[in-house]
Amino acid sequence: MHAIVVFKHGGPEVLEYSEVKDPEPGIGELLVRPLRIGVNYIDTYYREGIYSRETPYIPGDEGAGVVVGVGTGVSEFAPGDRVAWSSAPSSYAQYVCVPAARAVPVPDSLPDEIAASALFQGMTAHYLVNDTHRAKEGDFVLVHAGAGGVGQLLIQMCVQQGLRVIATASTPEKVAIAKSRGAEIVLSYEEATGTTIRRLTDGGVETVFDGVGAATFDSSLDSLRVRGTFVLYGAASGPVPPFDLQRLNSGGALSITRPSLAYFVRNREELLERSGAVLSALESGDLELEVGATFPLSQAAEAHRALEGRKTQGSIVLDPLS
Repeated sequence: MHAIVVFKHGGPEVLEYSEVKDPEPGIGELLVRPLRIGVNYIDTYYREGIYSRETPYIPGDEGAGVVVGVGTGVSEFAPGDRVAWSSAPSSYAQYVCVPAARAVPVPDSLPDEIAASALFQGMTAHYLVNDTHRAKEGDFVLVHAGAGGVGQLLIQMCVQQGLRVIATASTPEKVAIAKSRGAEIVLSYEEATGTTIRRLTDGGVETVFDGVGAATFDSSLDSLRVRGTFVLYGAASGPVPPFDLQRLNSGGALSITRPSLAYFVRNREELLERSGAVLSALESGDLELEVGATFPLSQAAEAHRALEGRKTQGSIVLDPLS
């Protein structure tokens, strides 16, 4: 089969389309033929060596496809089942071994490209909105990168809980997308200063959801009201440098958290509950997810360039069949 292999850490150019041995499912594993593969920012962190993963390796952890074989001990799934996953290493490939405990069933009516990018981004938005802050109905929250995959879902989920959303976006087209998802106010990154946001909200937002990182860190802190919560869930512009915790006190007894999805799907029950909520909402139309671009598997490097250059809106998927 063909797969993307990273032989050394670096930029998108290290993503090499290579011929590798077909995998075989082990105990408790599914052998899946992916139909679409999810591309996420965390993939770039591993590629660059910011997060540790020994080379050579096949990147990617998310996708959706059809089960073609099962290992010993698997009873929940059978060949022919449609499944999705968000934590199966080596997913940038034409065949993937997925632990059965990490796979979830896909509703029949949900398109492959939606299923392949819904779990990581959708469950991220779900835990961010439901488990990381204290904002209540009527409060203002700030969502950075409102036209991104997570951002669009975050806006929708916040609005459904009665929160008033201010979002940021980098282009007029992305401003329109964030507004269409329910953001009450959408600002450019240059406009989204602490002074402006505190003026618009009569004192600041209750919560900031920030997946951008270094470039927005200071303005995010300055945008919070007294006892507000800063939820830093990503670093698309680079990691936040060390800072003086006294800033939280002087800013008004602020709180900050740096969560990640793995700690909110720690067992099978949590995974099924959170994934089920996301997939059922997408199937019913209560949530909408935009797939902004599809690249052939062989062009994974271009997909990473588009992701890091913020050249797309919504999510990005790879097509292993083209």
